[in-house]
Amino acid sequence: MSGAGDTSALAPTGDEEPLVPREAAKSTVWSFFGFRASDIDQKDVICKECHRVVSAPKGNTTNLFNHLKTHHKQKYDELREALASWSLREEKQVCITTDNGSNVIKAASLNKWMRLQCFGHRLHLAIENAMKDPRIDRAVGICKKLVSSFSYSWRRKKELARAQKELKLPEHGLKTECPTRWGSRQAMIERVLEQHKAISQVLSSDRKSRHLLPSWQDTEILEAIYKSLHPLTEFTDALSSEKYVSVSFVKPVLHLFTSSILKVNDDDPELTNTIKTKILTYLEEKYKDPETQDLLNLASALDPRFKLRYTSEDRVAPIQARLMSEMAASLSMEQGPSDGGTADRAEDDAPSTSKKKKTLGSFFKITERARPTHPPQQALATELQSYLQCADLDSEENPLDWWREHQRVYPRLSKLAKKYLGIPATSAPSERVFSTGGNIVTCLRSSLKPESVDRLVFLAKNL
Repeated sequence: MSGAGDTSALAPTGDEEPLVPREAAKSTVWSFFGFRASDIDQKDVICKECHRVVSAPKGNTTNLFNHLKTHHKQKYDELREALASWSLREEKQVCITTDNGSNVIKAASLNKWMRLQCFGHRLHLAIENAMKDPRIDRAVGICKKLVSSFSYSWRRKKELARAQKELKLPEHGLKTECPTRWGSRQAMIERVLEQHKAISQVLSSDRKSRHLLPSWQDTEILEAIYKSLHPLTEFTDALSSEKYVSVSFVKPVLHLFTSSILKVNDDDPELTNTIKTKILTYLEEKYKDPETQDLLNLASALDPRFKLRYTSEDRVAPIQARLMSEMAASLSMEQGPSDGGTADRAEDDAPSTSKKKKTLGSFFKITERARPTHPPQQALATELQSYLQCADLDSEENPLDWWREHQRVYPRLSKLAKKYLGIPATSAPSERVFSTGGNIVTCLRSSLKPESVDRLVFLAKNL
């Protein structure tokens, strides 16, 4: 009998057909499953080990992972070994930043890995959720048709350029929308509003195209969308960077959204305030998870630009306690049987090849053995309080440079800064690497060895 929650069923016995692999399979888990050759549509997923039929709607791999973990522990362990092939040590893993794929979320849950939601994906979904309005659908739809009519007509492009010169407008082309990039919709609307007079002059002279002109109601809606989304564009670009620390910015950015950028303003149109409220409500809902909040609070606390400024009062004490706990754990790992003192004495007693003249300062030099010591807990508390009370770093400065200069002053905290500040706020860096890999491994270069691909991707990203 199958266990509770098992989604597999025993396949009919008899002459077993050879199993064929899934078409265009990307996940490693599919190497343990296949389909009957007669199953042209590949609907029934069959385990190669026990020949059970496992439910995998729309190719979702969550049930496949669960099946291996429940019925074939050895195979499940082999799957985990695939992670090791990337030279990723699980014990050193702090957090993974992923999109919202259900299989990725389930994998992180099964392995008990800390997962941070990609801020770019969350913001995109928040904006898409806010755009669910019939008025917006109509205005954006007209905008798309308008841009499309110019994209496929060289004559209209020429007339648009002439109208731009007459009206002394910037000679910019219209932009099209990419469904997976909310910023492209914003750019399309911004360009249509910028060139509205030139577009009206071109289309009003053509009776067949006059219906493409946005009405004044549509124009007001486009202006409301632009006013609410324009300030968010730069935040997405900044948080998607891989050249500087980004995870510690998430809490300050969310605070800035709440306090000013997405704050409801009585002078704004009703639609603008509605869009702002929906975006803010969505983000607050998705980032209210206690574990995520603690991770973001830790990252901000370890950034000398912010510290505990954006941590709620009821979480300040727990965050400080966690910092103390991790500092103590780091200290205990370093302590142990050591020959450091013996080595120092041996080095001091070693005969010197060249006799050096003593300076006056050498008489006052304190050795490590003579240096006064404090109880470990007191030393850690002093280090933490000293860091929290020192002057904040300018928001334009690099916190990693600051920690490099102050690591001798705050030795334990500097290690925690290295641990947490390296987490990316978005999955954009990895997406860029995937795109680079796709540009390298093409149909004409499909026989490249994995080692060669690694080198070519590395060179493409670092030259």
